[in-house]
Amino acid sequence: MNSARSSTSRSLPALARSFALLVAVTALPVFAQDSGALIDALIRKGILTNQEAEDIRADLVRENNTIPAHAVGGGKATDRLSVGMRMQVQYANIGTEIKGSATKPVPTDQAFLRRMYLTLKAGVGGNWGAVFTYDFSSGYYDDAIIEWKPTPDLSFNFGLRKVNVGYEERASSGNLKSIERSGVTRYFVEGNNGRRLGAASYRIGAFLDGKKELTSTLNLVYSAALTDPERSDNFADASAAGDASTNHVAFWGTAGLAGKLANNGTWIAGAGVGHMPDRGGFGTTNFGRGFDLTLYSVFFDLQMARFGLMAEYLAADVDRGVSATRDAKPAGYFIQPSLLLTDTIEAVVRYQYLDTDGRGVQLPDTFRSAPSGGTMNTYSEWYAGFNLYLRGNDLKFQLGAHAGKTKDTVTGAPAEAKAVGVRSQMQVQF
Repeated sequence: MNSARSSTSRSLPALARSFALLVAVTALPVFAQDSGALIDALIRKGILTNQEAEDIRADLVRENNTIPAHAVGGGKATDRLSVGMRMQVQYANIGTEIKGSATKPVPTDQAFLRRMYLTLKAGVGGNWGAVFTYDFSSGYYDDAIIEWKPTPDLSFNFGLRKVNVGYEERASSGNLKSIERSGVTRYFVEGNNGRRLGAASYRIGAFLDGKKELTSTLNLVYSAALTDPERSDNFADASAAGDASTNHVAFWGTAGLAGKLANNGTWIAGAGVGHMPDRGGFGTTNFGRGFDLTLYSVFFDLQMARFGLMAEYLAADVDRGVSATRDAKPAGYFIQPSLLLTDTIEAVVRYQYLDTDGRGVQLPDTFRSAPSGGTMNTYSEWYAGFNLYLRGNDLKFQLGAHAGKTKDTVTGAPAEAKAVGVRSQMQVQF
């Protein structure tokens, strides 16, 4: 009898440990599901910076992927593996009117998949890993990189990703407060169509991102990259061999300061530059002919309690950007304040202005989904909307109204065109 009691007594610690392990195994996946909304709330309240939030998410992925079972990958060295998804469903109703013309372009009235991302992340030990994201809605890559992170404040990427020049462009599409990035950003970074520049955004090369603590509340943040000069965001571009227009190296760099404020606020301010040899010229047939493209960015992002403010100024020097005898120096800016009215409802307003310096712009170049109204020289837009955070950024609904206008004749088109409409988006991600 005493022997039985002694055996039972000795087994109690083991039973307790087993019960604790069972609770941990059960609770961790639930915590992982809720962590996205919690982290987003901390960002909005200014307690965490975006970079700190990304580091926490990475740590959670690293820890949770080994529970309840060890990750199994194609390589024997794989020590962690995660799968993520982002789905964005939009509806847009946008019409365009051309001043002085009886012709009215067919309006946009359509629901569509904006993004359908599948992301795979893996670690192979020794601070090495890889990230691959594919967008099923567009058939494009988003990221395809090998990563080495020797310290928490320093990382190296090799492969395909966005450069850091262009602050709004580099920000995650899952965290956008205005549904779509600004038209100014789109004009400078999206694919060159003879008007847009195709600068920044996706490039293949080597990337460095770092942070240096200056004081307990102030950090120096910086980045550098050596890449192919051309934008690459699909299979054909990413796999193509070089030619006269691409056999060069583009140089990128940013530097800034990131700080914490007394009331749990955060801010970041900085500047960046990118130089792309042989990617200037007018039209789309002048690549490789000695016309260079240089991009400049100055940015600011503030989050203080319920108030947020983001702004960016973008400018470029485009050799022979207008014609065989004329360069172009397009420039533009946007300013975007936001305010959390409640813990789940946020109001957002944005104003933007772009001067193409004679290179030209059409409404669809800057106002996504808008019918065209001809080629003009300047663009301006007001946006007003709200965001409903059902589960932070992991589950949210957005609704916004746009009013955009192009002005000034460039190639004989009417002198003014206006596009007005509404856009909504439902997002889920994990």
